[in-house]
Amino acid sequence: MEETKFIRYVGDSPVSRILDFLIIGRDFDYSLSDIARNSGVSWTTLYRVWPQLVENKIIIPTRVIGKAKLFRLNSQNEVVRNLVILYKTILKAETNISSRKLKKMERIVA
Repeated sequence: MEETKFIRYVGDSPVSRILDFLIIGRDFDYSLSDIARNSGVSWTTLYRVWPQLVENKIIIPTRVIGKAKLFRLNSQNEVVRNLVILYKTILKAETNISSRKLKKMERIVA
């Protein structure tokens, strides 16, 4: 799995991978299977860290479809709002760095 800019800044851990995936898709809800698969975290690890995320209200249940319970990032939580701001700040900083490198390369080539 490719390391994102967010993970590069905050460190590669199961929680940061889960948060990275959920921040990217913060407008949607996901099953635990979707979260494990798309974040690159094993079932065992997901079940180990999941209670802490729910207890801290970082993740909230949204609905049940059949046997699957769906969850999403809790956008009402102040910590989550600050994580999203951090995520956007990291992306903006990385975009600025990439833009400067590109301009520098264009000057060298021209």
